[in-house]
Formats: sequence, structure tokens, C-alpha cells
Amino acid sequence: MRMSAKAEYAVRAMVQLAADEGAVVKTDDLAKAQGIPPQFLVDILSDLRTDRLVRSRRGREGGYELARPAAEISIADVLRCIDGPLASVRDIALSDLPYSGPTAALTDVWRALRASMRSVLEETSLADVASGSLPRHVADMAGAYRTQEQKRGH
Repeated sequence: MRMSAKAEYAVRAMVQLAADEGAVVKTDDLAKAQGIPPQFLVDILSDLRTDRLVRSRRGREGGYELARPAAEISIADVLRCIDGPLASVRDIALSDLPYSGPTAALTDVWRALRASMRSVLEETSLADVASGSLPRHVADMAGAYRTQEQKRGH
């Protein structure tokens, strides 16, 4: 999976809003808090508003807030809003991929990839990230990966 800068910024902005849940946050404050270029953030917030993940308030006390509780918005919701499907192969349905012979099992590899991504991204909410208490299976996977990195010296 390759995540665009726009999607990564969107997730960071949404987690920041989750940390400030209940408050209306000005775009400039949100941009400063996460080091996101302000004009880029305006475009991101527009996409998030169109998908009803955030709502805006106008006026002197205006800004942005989450449209639903942080616990009800997954990381996958944000990524799909910005970049579309989580994992795709040439934008073709997996059942329509032209694999045969020794490559036939690749379809199941791609299915497993999607399933593993979904188990992390759909089951991790903005509230989980903002509070630092990730779902158990996500924390376990991250810990195992950290251990592998340390063994490789990275």
C-alpha cells in the first residue's frame, strides 16, 4: 500500500480533531499543530466535509470539528475519502483478474492483503489513535514489526 501525502495529512488532521473532540478548531491552528501546509489542508478539509467526516462552522469562532464521534470514524474511512479503495489491482475486481496457471493463487494473495489492511484500518478509530490505545491486534502487529526492525538494525 502506498499512501499519498494528502491521505497521510488527512489522517493526521482527523486525529488532531479527535484529540480536540468537542472543540471547533481553526484551519490555521490545525495546520500548525500538525505541520500541514495550510492551503493543502483547506483542500483536504473540503474533501472530508464532502464525505461528511467533518463539519465546518462559519464566523469569528468558526473552524472544523468531527461530524461524528471519533470512536465511530475509522482510519479506513479517512483514507477512502482521500485516496479511494484501500487496495486495488489495476482497478479491476479481484474476481475479474486474468490469472491462470501458476499465477492463479495471486488472487488469494491480494484478498489476504485486503483482509489484513481492513483488519487494521477499519478496526482502528480516530479515538484509538488520539488516546494511544490501539486495538490489541494492531498493537501486537506493530510490536512484532518493531522487533523485526530491531533485528535488522533499522
